[in-house]
Amino acid sequence: WAYTVGFTVLPHVGGFLGWFINRKEIPAWYEKLKKPSWCPSRNLFPFAWTVLYTGMGYASYLIWNDLGGCNSKAIVPLGLYGAQLALNWAWPPFFFGARNLKMALVDILCLDSLAIGTVCSWYRINKVATLLMVPYLGWLAMATCLTIRIWKDNPEPK
Repeated sequence: WAYTVGFTVLPHVGGFLGWFINRKEIPAWYEKLKKPSWCPSRNLFPFAWTVLYTGMGYASYLIWNDLGGCNSKAIVPLGLYGAQLALNWAWPPFFFGARNLKMALVDILCLDSLAIGTVCSWYRINKVATLLMVPYLGWLAMATCLTIRIWKDNPEPK
């Protein structure tokens, strides 16, 4: 059970640190940005990320378990997962911390590719793990569209 909990909690660590470090920028800067009408409420984000991180963390445990731990078979599926998780964690510092909308956009586009690659590499290993990633892919699609719109609608000062 320790591995199950560890894998499930791991994504929350970076998510929490990103929130903690950037929490003052949200009311001070983010609220002033021009956002589309379909932008989710700020109150929805903590709930959504808690659900998404829990699902993806547990899914990574299922993959790790099915592959027999960290071995040569796990390099690609867990490597892709780790890389996309790192880019996931990097987005808030780019967006909120540096206020660099272009870097946040580059980050999330790379993140999308790695998340899709992760899901594709997991499909033959564990269907439940793959399905647990589907809500995350949906949220990333929305977050990518939102990042594009915010980047376009809020030009950086020259």
